Amino acid sequence: MHECFKPAPCLANGHLQTLFPALFSKPKIPAVEKEIFELLDGDFVELVWHQKPKEGEDRPIMILFHGLAGSFESPYIKRAMLAFGEKGYAVVLMHFRGCGETINRLPRAYHSGDTADARVLIADLKRRYHNSTLFAAGYSLGGNMLLKLLGEWGEDTPLKRAMAISAPMDLASSANHINQGFSKLYQARLMRLLNKSLEEKYHYHDMEKLIGLKKEDVKKLRSFWEFDDVYTAPIHGFKDAKEYYETCSAKGYLKAIMIDTLIVHAKDDPFMGDGVIPTKEELSSTIKYELYAHGGHVGFVSGTLIRAHYWLETRMLEFFATIRAT
Repeated sequence: MHECFKPAPCLANGHLQTLFPALFSKPKIPAVEKEIFELLDGDFVELVWHQKPKEGEDRPIMILFHGLAGSFESPYIKRAMLAFGEKGYAVVLMHFRGCGETINRLPRAYHSGDTADARVLIADLKRRYHNSTLFAAGYSLGGNMLLKLLGEWGEDTPLKRAMAISAPMDLASSANHINQGFSKLYQARLMRLLNKSLEEKYHYHDMEKLIGLKKEDVKKLRSFWEFDDVYTAPIHGFKDAKEYYETCSAKGYLKAIMIDTLIVHAKDDPFMGDGVIPTKEELSSTIKYELYAHGGHVGFVSGTLIRAHYWLETRMLEFFATIRAT
């Protein structure tokens, strides 16, 4: 029986749960090894390993997928690496294209439903480390992507068990929610990062010809709807943001997931509203869905303000440990 989440006193608020770990969580930097993973279209993704196994080893591998504009520098990634590393796992983070130390080579980037890179990577890890059991966890955008991939794979997945945290499983609903009230401050910060990344691409590609937007107009993009309509959708082959959101929302893939999967979500997540909460009929029999009143977005801070406990890592270790013990 796992321990249910209870917020730290004075942190029973979605914004505080979201901001506290971002501002005050200072995990140790894990000892890591970096790897460039080449893709078939001429692009690449950057991997960061903690306790990278040797080929033929049977150590379990935990694969992590970060959130929008996240990276190895995200505190939740470092905490997970340290937690799983201490339990004997090899841990690898896949940066989405352009989210590592180097800009990716192509005009395109990544998006919430872009499962192709993860699919190729996981297949390659299974080939290289055929004796290892593969697990995966995705945060926010990475969680939506992972759930969509599991649904696409069905029974054919190389993964043994998976987990998604604070996943925006209805992308249109999430884009609408974060464009309202105080949540617009989170959107503004993320938009600055996205716009900066897009502006950088103008140095290497004729982006004005590709997406019909002048470089000086990139900074005028203020919402996810605008950014995805102008860049994400057309550069990745969608008609518009609406089609992208409809096609890539993980909610429509949950019923096809055939391995044990845990989804953890907070009702007070400021990045998304009730539209992301699936009905019982939308879940497959292998999914365990945990909805908490509090927790914010990738927060879930319990304990006290002085001795904060990051419950997510505890829950993750419990969930994946049960399969290792069988």
